[in-house]
Amino acid sequence: MKNNKITKLFKIDYPIIQAGMIWCSGFELASAVSNAGGLGLIGSGSMYPDILRAHIRKCKAATTKPFGVNVPLLYPDIDKLMELIMEENVKIVFTSAGSPKTWTPILKEKGITVVHVVSNAAFALKSMEAGVDAIVAEGFEAGGHNGREETTTMCLIPMVRTATDLPLIAAGGIATGGAMLAALALGADGVQIGSRFVASEESSAHPNFKQRIVASKEGETVLTLKKLMPVRLIKNSFYTLIEEAEFQCASADELKELLGRGRAKKGMFEGNMDDGELEIGQISGLIKDIKPAAGIVKEIWEEYLATKQRLIEE
Repeated sequence: MKNNKITKLFKIDYPIIQAGMIWCSGFELASAVSNAGGLGLIGSGSMYPDILRAHIRKCKAATTKPFGVNVPLLYPDIDKLMELIMEENVKIVFTSAGSPKTWTPILKEKGITVVHVVSNAAFALKSMEAGVDAIVAEGFEAGGHNGREETTTMCLIPMVRTATDLPLIAAGGIATGGAMLAALALGADGVQIGSRFVASEESSAHPNFKQRIVASKEGETVLTLKKLMPVRLIKNSFYTLIEEAEFQCASADELKELLGRGRAKKGMFEGNMDDGELEIGQISGLIKDIKPAAGIVKEIWEEYLATKQRLIEE
């Protein structure tokens, strides 16, 4: 992969990026993935600034390899968060859930590599105009917050590839080497993987959540809350409340009240499988074990090579 745009951009061995997921991706996971040759990301969306600073410093102590921070741009204290990231000399920032226009030039002035997550080709063009270094195109199979268009990864990647020649990272529904090969065949230069790394030993997700992922079957996730911001969840008692409220044509304000505060923390971090918000991708139905992050990176890469060789031989 000497000529791969993603490995060159981030100075990593494999074009495999671990997604920065709220409540699941602290420094333990990020450093483990980076040490294994991929790119680990700290998920800042569930961290107060002082907590993020601690994770960045611990990650620096745990790896000499490149790592980054994922920043949802709807974060309430975004100014403090970005100032902290620049103070701590973070070299790679992935932004999501907002416009990249404001922060991309500021981050790049500090020598930071900036990547933005998009759900359609129009946003990819806007990201390119903002000056980002690469794009993550995320299909609606992905867990957590998602695009309103419900475009699948297989449709989205060639559309974005046609729109821009920037380094392109595919996300959504990818947990195997075969899926990685498919994404690259469609025009991606690398992959970003979330759900598979949630079910890793180093993930900060609660053990109950990890076991729920391993036990999940096909069709157990759903894209919901489209009146607010679409999010893919595992079906549980909390989801049933949302479903009933939406069936009764609840307003956006009523849905916000139902959500309350800390639903995602309650589910993914504290382990309440009934009343918590359980964000995970459709590919969770294929995940059947919990293993070290390094083992996941190795497994995906070896399967990628084996699948590629099999297709050549056929």
